[in-house]
Amino acid sequence: MNQQHNCDVLIIGSGAAGLTLALKLAANADVILLSKGPINEGSTYYAQGGIAAVFDENDSIDSHVSDTLIAGNGICDENVVRFTAQSAKESMQWLISQGVDFDQEEDGNGKTHYHLTREGGHSHRRILHAADATGKSVQLTLAEKVKRHSRIRVFERSNAVDLINNNVNGETQCIGAYIWNRNSEKVESIHAQKTILATGGASKVYQYTSNPDIASGDGIAMAWRAGCRVANMEFNQFHPTCLFHPKAGTFLITEALRGEGAILRRPDGSRFMPEFDERAELAPRDVVARAIDFEMKRLGADCMFLDISHKDADFIKHHFPTIFEKTKKFGFDMTKEPLPVVPAAHYTCGGVMVNEHGQTDINNLYAIGEVSYTGLHGANRMASNSLLECIVFARAAANHIKNNLDSKQRIKRIPAWDESRVANSDEEVVIQHNWHELRLFMWDYVGIVRTTKRLERALSRVKLLQAEIQEYYRHFRVSNNLLELRNLVQVAELMIMCAMERKESRGLHYTLDYPEQHENSGPTILKPSRKTPKS
Repeated sequence: MNQQHNCDVLIIGSGAAGLTLALKLAANADVILLSKGPINEGSTYYAQGGIAAVFDENDSIDSHVSDTLIAGNGICDENVVRFTAQSAKESMQWLISQGVDFDQEEDGNGKTHYHLTREGGHSHRRILHAADATGKSVQLTLAEKVKRHSRIRVFERSNAVDLINNNVNGETQCIGAYIWNRNSEKVESIHAQKTILATGGASKVYQYTSNPDIASGDGIAMAWRAGCRVANMEFNQFHPTCLFHPKAGTFLITEALRGEGAILRRPDGSRFMPEFDERAELAPRDVVARAIDFEMKRLGADCMFLDISHKDADFIKHHFPTIFEKTKKFGFDMTKEPLPVVPAAHYTCGGVMVNEHGQTDINNLYAIGEVSYTGLHGANRMASNSLLECIVFARAAANHIKNNLDSKQRIKRIPAWDESRVANSDEEVVIQHNWHELRLFMWDYVGIVRTTKRLERALSRVKLLQAEIQEYYRHFRVSNNLLELRNLVQVAELMIMCAMERKESRGLHYTLDYPEQHENSGPTILKPSRKTPKS
C-alpha cells in the first residue's frame, strides 16, 4: 500500500504563486508544498524584468488597465484587469514587507523612491525590479520564509501524477493528488481539503524556449483530465529576445533593455522595428517576435541583433549586471557590441479556467499563476504582468480558502496506487524520441506563424503520439520523463484544438489563412467532453 500524507492545503508548485499562497495560509492551515525539483527551480527564479504596479504619481490605474487591454487585443476580461491593477501596489508592498529588495534611487531633492523602468506596451514607467534578476529575488526571499515555517512541509523532487476526485451528492470534489516521489521512486498520495495548482506554464512543448525544463504543462493537463475547462491555449507568447548561442541554453534578454533604449538591428546593422510598428522596439511582444521571425526568414539569417552599446557602459553594468556577466561568459561585451537574439516560447497565456478567487470547475480545486486562465492577458500578455498575476491571485485565493476551511475535516482513505501489472522499462529511448518529435513539430506547425494545413499535420501527429504514450504508460512504471511527456502531449493537443477553432489572427495567434480580425471575438473555451474540432 502506498504512503498517504494528510494536510489542510496541498499546493502543487513552488514558484511565486505557490510560495505566496503557502505563506498567506500557513497561519490558518497545515500546508504541503510540492516542488518538482529543488524549491528554487522554476520560471519565477529566471524572471528578469520586474513587476508592474502604479507607484509614480504621474501614472494611474486607468492607464495600467488601458495598456493591458490594448496588449490583450480585445479579449481581456476588463473587470479582472482592473482588479489586478488596483491590487498591484498593495501586493508589491506585501512583497516588500517579506524582504524583497526592489531597486531604489534618489531624486533631485535627496528623496529616495523606487526605480521604475518601462517595458513594451506600457505607457509609463511602472516596473519595479531588483536589478535584472527580479524573479530570483522574489523566489529566494519567499522560499527562505517557507522553508522556515513550522506549518509548511516542502516536498522537493516530487511530481504530481494526477488529481484525485470524489463524487459527493452528484458534485465532483477534489480530495488531493497522487504524487511520484523521485527520491524513493514510489507513488504516494496526499489527502487535502483544498488543492491548488500553481505549476506554471507549458513552454517546454516547443523546441526553443526561455523556460526551465520543468515547464511541462502538468497542472493544465491534470486539470483537463480531472474535468476542468481550459481557455485560450492558442495564445503562446514568444519572447522576442533570447540569446542566440549554442551554449546559452535558455538565457533570456529582458525586455527592460528595450525599455532603456536598446535597438533591434539586422545583421547589416540597419534598424527594422519602425518599419513594422510606430512603437518600434516598445511594441508588444507579439509584434516584435513576428517582426524578428519575418526578418530572419526573409534574409535567411540565423538571428537578429539587440544593441544597447550606444548607452553609457556604467549605466549598462549597473542596470543589467546579470545579463552583462552572463553574455560576457559567451564572449560578448554588450557595452561595445550588439547581442545576437532569436524568439523563443516564453509564456502560456491560456490555461485552466478560474474565477476571481482562483476556483476551477471542480469543488476544492484552485489554480493560480501561469497555469490558470483569469482573463487578465487576453490574446497577448503585457510585459511584467505575469509575476503580478501570481501575487494578486495567490492573495485572492488565500482569502477565499481561509474562509472555507473545515476545522473538523475527516481524513479520507485514498485508493492505493496500483502498479501490480507494470514493469520497469528498458526502452527509455522511446520517450526521448517522442519528446524530441513533439517539440519539433510544435515549433514548426504551431509556432509564431500558423496555417490550417500546419495545424492539421500537428494534430495528426499528436494523436499518434498520444496512443503510443498511453500504451507505454499502461505497461511501465512512471518516471519523470514519462510524466512530463504525457502532460506535454495533452497540452499540445489543447493548443492545437484552440488554434483550429480561432478563424482569425489576433495577438499571439497569427494564421496566414485568416489574417484579419473578427469584429466580435472572445476567449476560446474547451470542455473535456468536447470532440476535436474539424478544420
